[in-house]
Amino acid sequence: MTGFQNLIQLALDEDIIDPHGIIPAGDHTSLAAIPGAKEGKAHLLVKADGVLAGVEVAKEVCRLVDESLIFDGVLEDGANIKRGNVAFNIYGEVKSILRAERVLLNFMQRMSGIATHTKKFTDAVSHTSCKILDTRKTTPALRYFEKWAVRIGGGHNHRNGLYDMIMLKDNHIDFCGGIENAIDAVSRYQQAKGLNLKVEIEVRSLEEVKQVLAKEGVHRIMFDNFSAKEAAEAVKMVNGKFETEISGGVTLETIKPYAETGVDYISVGAITHSSIALDLSLKAF
Repeated sequence: MTGFQNLIQLALDEDIIDPHGIIPAGDHTSLAAIPGAKEGKAHLLVKADGVLAGVEVAKEVCRLVDESLIFDGVLEDGANIKRGNVAFNIYGEVKSILRAERVLLNFMQRMSGIATHTKKFTDAVSHTSCKILDTRKTTPALRYFEKWAVRIGGGHNHRNGLYDMIMLKDNHIDFCGGIENAIDAVSRYQQAKGLNLKVEIEVRSLEEVKQVLAKEGVHRIMFDNFSAKEAAEAVKMVNGKFETEISGGVTLETIKPYAETGVDYISVGAITHSSIALDLSLKAF
């Protein structure tokens, strides 16, 4: 299995395997109530407007539960959906449909909520060249799916983890004894390890922007908790030498003036950590 499939299998196992090993595994409700190999059909009913996400995940949930289930897609990931839409149909053994139901809904409701929330942010900055980024503020073990949902909603992924980018934040800088020491340490480390990872550094003031501009070895500067006015000044100071990013409490109500500073990216932790699940339901028909 791929990592993607393993994560889905863990979610499926969570539903039918007693972690204490006391109760026999199984969906005992369906085993008790549904006769034999009874077949049926169900559809995914949309109950709120938004952006659909997780169709491909739902398809894989069904396959892992029972390869004989027929998944009939109607709408694709990224579709703008309205209450009453049907996203897909499932045909096959009822026990299998019921076993897949809650797991596929959990993935899809969460992912569709994130995609919908992300789309609101991307729409808010669409009159500029600014891109919306996610962060590492994700649900443990579900980052793969949540960052996928961000892309479906029109956003972009920041680093996936600690392994694929070097990001010097305030604590790194303070523990290193300042910006210059931190940048120099990273350069030595990359050279020693034969790495060529992109380097981003967080700054907390215009004075720190000046310190970074005096150094080499950085790809992007993040302006942390700057006002829109301060961010505009910082973008002018950088003048295209590095990529620029704004972070820190930016909301739908405040994002427009930040995007209009000319910054390249705005990172928004809320699109993953505070999105509301979209109301979806799997119904027999």
